[in-house]
Amino acid sequence: MKALVSMTSALALSVLMAAPPARAATDDVQVKDLIVKPLPDYPGKEGQMIVVEYGPGAADPVHRHDAHGFIYVLEGSIVMGVKGGKEVTLKPGDTFYEGPDDIHTVGRNASKTKPAKFVVFLLKKQGAPILTPVK
Repeated sequence: MKALVSMTSALALSVLMAAPPARAATDDVQVKDLIVKPLPDYPGKEGQMIVVEYGPGAADPVHRHDAHGFIYVLEGSIVMGVKGGKEVTLKPGDTFYEGPDDIHTVGRNASKTKPAKFVVFLLKKQGAPILTPVK
């Protein structure tokens, strides 16, 4: 797992400068695509890496990813939680996982005064959206 985290963070940092322009999820949450890569060994699947930046006090709506999601915190502190699980507060260097059937009930900046930034690696169906809102 440490190797995956090290590889993920190194790859994220190496492609960050060449990434396409950011697209805003909301005014307080920015999402930047880093890379999308088809996985020939897993027909119909792709890997996608994004960087998410939470402004102070920012939060995501309840959603799902329909993917395996690996999160690595770069800056600040975030609170994450999935339905049926405990909320956890993560700081730089911490990781979080959510599976394809998980409902992401909590995703927010732990600080009301400082921004937070994290990398997400998704293993998902090719061409599927990175996020689906849940009511």
